[in-house]
Amino acid sequence: MSKPSVVTQPEVREKVELAPRWRVIIHNDDVTPMDFVVGILLGVFGLERARATRVMLEAHTSGVAHVVTLALEEAEARVEKAHGLARVKRYPLTFSYEPDA
Repeated sequence: MSKPSVVTQPEVREKVELAPRWRVIIHNDDVTPMDFVVGILLGVFGLERARATRVMLEAHTSGVAHVVTLALEEAEARVEKAHGLARVKRYPLTFSYEPDA
């Protein structure tokens, strides 16, 4: 009796493309209290306190600062949440997002 032949299939590798990344930017204003900004950076964007303080101070002195880099949907959701929390307090705190180059 002969042995059955074994047929192997070629290995197929799928190329996985990651979603484009977006940089969330905080914009300085002269109204929103610094401690409120740090709280938003901690609670909404998940920064550690030292990093949140550095980002807040950079925005304060330079006009803008990079907060985090995220997938578009996540960036949109977090910016919307941050804006909502700020508007409840009547603060003009502003974030934007741009493609990560």
